[in-house]
Amino acid sequence: MHFPTLKALRIAALSTLLFSAFGQAAEPVVIDVHRDANCGCCKDWIKHLESNGFTVRDHVERDMVAVKQQLGVPPRLASCHTGVIDGRFVEGHVPAAQVLELRKRPDLLGLAVPGMPMGSPGMEMGDHRDAFQVIGLRKTGAEQVIADYPAH
Repeated sequence: MHFPTLKALRIAALSTLLFSAFGQAAEPVVIDVHRDANCGCCKDWIKHLESNGFTVRDHVERDMVAVKQQLGVPPRLASCHTGVIDGRFVEGHVPAAQVLELRKRPDLLGLAVPGMPMGSPGMEMGDHRDAFQVIGLRKTGAEQVIADYPAH
């Protein structure tokens, strides 16, 4: 009777583990980002998304107002750039964690960080951060605070 060596068993176990991990690797999350060509903070927000595992399709637009209107972004929630993920809008400097959360919230039309708050992703200025909120827009038109980021 032939018994496998301990080394052979370890190699087999490691191979099984590696192949199962590759088989379970998550698909990259793709987001389309529409922005003005001259906006530097938009490029920084794109870097934030990419550093958090997103694949970004960058679209330079001539008329961002038209893009926002087409996607249903209310003017009161507007910022400089607009992302689109799973057909829903991501307006402004929304942190990557909330963008991922949006994918689990079918009740929302989109998310927004209105304006351009200092210290939000893409608007970093050293250690300074203004307080800001991530606002969700429900299909009913109601707004809901999804996340609160305090000033520091």
